[in-house]
Amino acid sequence: MKIGKGVEWAAHTCTLLAVLPPGWALSGEALADYLGVPPPYLAKQLQALSRAGIVTAQRGVAGGYRLAQAPETLTLWDVTAAVEGTAPSFRCTEVRRNGPCGASPAECSGPCVIAAAFQRAEAGYRQALAAVPLTDLVAGVARDAKTARKQRIGEWIQEHASRPA
Repeated sequence: MKIGKGVEWAAHTCTLLAVLPPGWALSGEALADYLGVPPPYLAKQLQALSRAGIVTAQRGVAGGYRLAQAPETLTLWDVTAAVEGTAPSFRCTEVRRNGPCGASPAECSGPCVIAAAFQRAEAGYRQALAAVPLTDLVAGVARDAKTARKQRIGEWIQEHASRPA
């Protein structure tokens, strides 16, 4: 299964938003700058996250994006589904019926074993992503970042985030 870069950007965005103090927000431009990605492309991911109810946008002086839900209620599957959608990656076209040795309708009365294998694999993939809460991602980033980087991140947030009125 191919996961687009938009999912990566969205996951990093949600991880950053998860560490904001309550009520604080970051603009789309600030988020794009932080990630080093083009603002128009990140805007698409932010729109998808907003439609899915993962982030909320507020206009005005103290505006910007913030998580719409508590980070412990969000998973990597939520982010992936918001950006990529929930349609199955594999779609069986019943190719087993094609060609000179195609299967008869009677032989196709049950599910195709190949399609069934892909469906099991995709279900496992989705379950694995659903088992990764956003809080685990935040903890992993915090664990892997050196103290100086954590300080730079904190300073960057202080400089770029809008605070509630």
